Amino acid sequence: AFGVLPQVISSPFYGRVMKGVEQGLRGSGYYPIFAGGEHPGEEAQALELFLSHRVDAVILMGGRLADEEVMRLADRMPLVAIGRSLRGLEHRCVRVENRAGAYKATRHLIDLGHTRIAHLTGLPWHADAIARRQGYEAALADAGLAVEPSLVAEGDFEEQSGYTGVETLLAGGARFTAVFTGNDQMACGAGLALLRRGLRVPQDVSVIGFDDQPHAAFTWPALTTVRQPAVEMGMLAARALLEELRGHGFALPTFSTDLVLRDSTGPAPLRA
Repeated sequence: AFGVLPQVISSPFYGRVMKGVEQGLRGSGYYPIFAGGEHPGEEAQALELFLSHRVDAVILMGGRLADEEVMRLADRMPLVAIGRSLRGLEHRCVRVENRAGAYKATRHLIDLGHTRIAHLTGLPWHADAIARRQGYEAALADAGLAVEPSLVAEGDFEEQSGYTGVETLLAGGARFTAVFTGNDQMACGAGLALLRRGLRVPQDVSVIGFDDQPHAAFTWPALTTVRQPAVEMGMLAARALLEELRGHGFALPTFSTDLVLRDSTGPAPLRA
């Protein structure tokens, strides 16, 4: 069996990664054991569950489990981490071009004439969120635009934080014509907050997300976003571990991100 520990078992992103893990294990004779770990105590319990079931390998997705604990686990069995970085185990961390994807997203807004671009971050300690903020800041810097702390609001990858983030920015008097959110879920919350303030997307404020969840194509307006191959990430993580268990070595690719243009981004309004 493979132990699979997603940070948030209800997350659409991790749900698609888990679908990929199932696909990767199909027909192999191995099966996944999924255990939720939204809180550090739950993560520790999940690891105990995996060890008591004598799982053959573990796939970690995000989470706050201390690096030292993960390293101890990696000494006992093959392991892959998705959505986090581990010093000394970099080759076992799924690498996604988060920074490049965020750069592309921000650059797209700059190319549309936006100069005041807000950013709603994901969880501030999360490796993906950190890389996406870095990409946003790098694109602004390369365009000669200042990175303004007043245009950045902290979120947690959930819809509510996208809504609250936009409310916080507007209540603080921030002026912006575009928002880059740390994922699609926050983009949906941001869009609703703008709508309730009487602001039109994209005529008044453009919105761009990250992930390209299936629902992104069906929001109103359809969401411009950055695609990362969540299902493929889970599938290849599982297959890399299978290859290792069969004695064939271990290798993970770096996953690229692509800009997906839809209807939620448009030219900067002239009055800005």
